[in-house]
Amino acid sequence: MPVKHYVQQVDLTHPKYLQRLVENRRVFNSNNCEFNVFESYQQAYRVPLTFGDLVITSMVQGKKIMHLPEQPAFEYQPGESVIVPANETMIIDFPEAAADNPTQCIALSVDESFIRNTLVYLNEYYNSEPTEKNDWRLQFNKYHFNNDADLTDLINKLIRICQSPDRGRDIYADLSMKELLIRILQSQHLQLVAEERNTNSNNTRFHFVLHYIHEHLTENIPIDALCRKAYLSRNIFFKWFKEQFGITPLQYINRERLKLAKQLLADRNNTVSQVSMQCGFNDTNYFIRLFRSAEGITPGTYQLICFK
Repeated sequence: MPVKHYVQQVDLTHPKYLQRLVENRRVFNSNNCEFNVFESYQQAYRVPLTFGDLVITSMVQGKKIMHLPEQPAFEYQPGESVIVPANETMIIDFPEAAADNPTQCIALSVDESFIRNTLVYLNEYYNSEPTEKNDWRLQFNKYHFNNDADLTDLINKLIRICQSPDRGRDIYADLSMKELLIRILQSQHLQLVAEERNTNSNNTRFHFVLHYIHEHLTENIPIDALCRKAYLSRNIFFKWFKEQFGITPLQYINRERLKLAKQLLADRNNTVSQVSMQCGFNDTNYFIRLFRSAEGITPGTYQLICFK
C-alpha cells in the first residue's frame, strides 16, 4: 500500500481535564480559522457533528466510521483527510475507541470570507494568459483523500502555529491556511481533469496534455514534446503545470507510471525488469527506488504480497 503521511499527534488531554469521553473538544482560535482537537475514549455510534464553516479534518490516531449525506459510509484512519461544507452534519461511529486506545482527530474550520478571498486570488493570479481559464472552486465530491507530503507538512505547521503563544500567530496561520487551501484545490483540479481526459481530450489544454501523457505512458515522454503539445515554452509550461496541479509534469508522469506498474506486478508472469520497461522506465534501479519511495516496499515485495 502507498506510504502514508501522518499528521503529528497533539498531546492528549489530561484525564482530570476531560469534559466528556466522546468527542472531547479543545479549541484554539485565530483570525480566520479555528483549530479543534477531538478525542474519544469509549465506543460510541451515530454521533453528530456540524460546523458553521467549511472544515478540513485529518485523522491523527484511532479509527472512525464516517457517514456523510448521500455518501457511502467509510473508514477514516490516520494519514487521511476529509473536507466537509459548512452546516453539513457528519454522523460518526467510534467502534474501537477506549481509554487505552483513544481516537484523535484535528479539524480546521475556515472562515467563508477567507475561502472566497483565496479563490479570488487564484482566479486572478493563476489564470493568466496564455493558459485557459480555470474556475477555481472546492469540489465536495472529492471530499476524502490520502494526505501527501506537502499537505501533511502544512497541517503540521498549522497545528504548531495555532498552539503557539507567538504574537504573529494570526499572520502565520493565514499564510499557511491559504497555502493549504491552494494545495487542496490544485489536487482536486488535477483529479477532475485526469478523470475527464478521455471524454474531453480536446476540450482544454489541460485535458489535451494529460490525455497525451496517458496515451504515451509506456514510452519515453520528452518534456519538450509536452511543451509543443501545449504550445508553451519550456519555462512557461513548467510554471503553468505546477500552478494548475500543484506538482511538476515529471512527478505526475512517474505517479501514473507507478499506478500502471502495480497493475502489471499483479501478474506473476511479469518480472520487475519487464514491468520497469513496460512502464517507460529505462533504468530498473531508478524504478525500484521510486517505487519504494512511493509505496514503502520494493516492487518485488509488492508482487509477493499480491500472490499471498
